[in-house]
Amino acid sequence: MSSSRKFLALAALLSLAGCGFAPLYGGDAGQDASAQLDQVAVSNIPERPGQMLRISLQTQLHTDGAPDTEIYALNVNYSIVTTDLGVLEDSATTRSRVMATASWSLSPIGNPEKSLVAGSATATDAANIIDQQYFALDLENDTLNQHLADMVAAQITSQLAAWFRAHPNA
Repeated sequence: MSSSRKFLALAALLSLAGCGFAPLYGGDAGQDASAQLDQVAVSNIPERPGQMLRISLQTQLHTDGAPDTEIYALNVNYSIVTTDLGVLEDSATTRSRVMATASWSLSPIGNPEKSLVAGSATATDAANIIDQQYFALDLENDTLNQHLADMVAAQITSQLAAWFRAHPNA
């Protein structure tokens, strides 16, 4: 790397530090947020795509395995909508857009009416629809649903981490 590129990279990092930028999981506040994420219990989410989202959330929230104590309950409403994009003259569909939407709320365990924070997350993907055997189609749908669940879980995890960072004593 040339010295001018190194200088530009250093200048960019220093300008970020000057505007108050701090890594979400960095420093003492970031470690506190990470510890609080580990105390979140993810409630059951119905249907197979909901189960995939729950597992993805647990994986992203509980980085050190199963938590010792759970203080917060995360409740998620999750839905997936498919829209046909490529439609042939004989009304056969060749491409679909799939949109996953989740609305969530965090509350203390044992007091679900007292919501501490709430939010939403969305993810969009698309798939080509080709003539294939049922097994291959089912596998493709599972892969698509897993990809959507991972994207939605990452958004929810980031939103929770930002909230815990701003409210370390919650």
